[in-house]
Amino acid sequence: MKTPQGLQALIEDGVIDEVLRPLKSGKEAAVYIVRSGDDIRCAKVYKDLAQRSFQQRVQYQEGRKVRGSREARAIGKASKYGRKQQEVAWKNTEVDALYQLRLAGVRVPEPYGYFHGVLVMELVTDAEGFSAPRLGEVELSAQTAREYHRVLVRQVVRMLCIGLIHGDLSAYNVLVGPDGPVVIDFPQVVSAAGNNAARAMLLRDVNNLTAHLGRWAPDLFETWYGEEMWALFEAGELRPDSELTGEFEPDESEVDLDSIRQSINDAREEALIRQQGREAAAEE
Repeated sequence: MKTPQGLQALIEDGVIDEVLRPLKSGKEAAVYIVRSGDDIRCAKVYKDLAQRSFQQRVQYQEGRKVRGSREARAIGKASKYGRKQQEVAWKNTEVDALYQLRLAGVRVPEPYGYFHGVLVMELVTDAEGFSAPRLGEVELSAQTAREYHRVLVRQVVRMLCIGLIHGDLSAYNVLVGPDGPVVIDFPQVVSAAGNNAARAMLLRDVNNLTAHLGRWAPDLFETWYGEEMWALFEAGELRPDSELTGEFEPDESEVDLDSIRQSINDAREEALIRQQGREAAAEE
């Protein structure tokens, strides 16, 4: 295929040898399958976003550290230079997060480097060597759904132990490899200690997973893993291998249990709508 403009510099520098085909394209990035020597990898080309998109990111960016005081001041003033630095920081966030998460033992694609605004990383494949499907695209047995839920909850725990929350975790940000689920897409990763909405985002992430996998294993709807791990995190007692039960007794005078359950149902309905939309697009 014709080399996309965003990948031409990588070919010229010898980082990759060939662009094989596009893998997916979203609002923030386009991903291509590329060849580097004898290895098949993927390259994520970030798109430049309009100023309107920056306003939608404020909640995610709270608590993030910016490299350099000048950049931080410019971002705070929303100057032209500041907007450019904000865009650079947004792209760098996923790269930094991937390296941290790999070191922490989280199941994420292995990063191979960041070149000219392009993230080159491992291509997650299925058992036959094809690009792995998303969790939202596969049918599961109740037993497999429970196992995937267990594995994914453990990944969320490991993220939280190094102070990170995915922030947009759903069945469409998880790939299903031959060894189980792999979490992807981290440009919106949230600081657990520095973001006022951290708890809400963590619970939403876990609720999204529970809502989707609970379609095959309804008993998951009666679990409270997000609340349990956050309580341990706040108490300074959460560890990567902390034993979780899924049981939690919230203070009913402060917590609206009906609202929490409703958020799970809302997440479940959203997952169904997304799936139906993808199926309709595939038919077209």
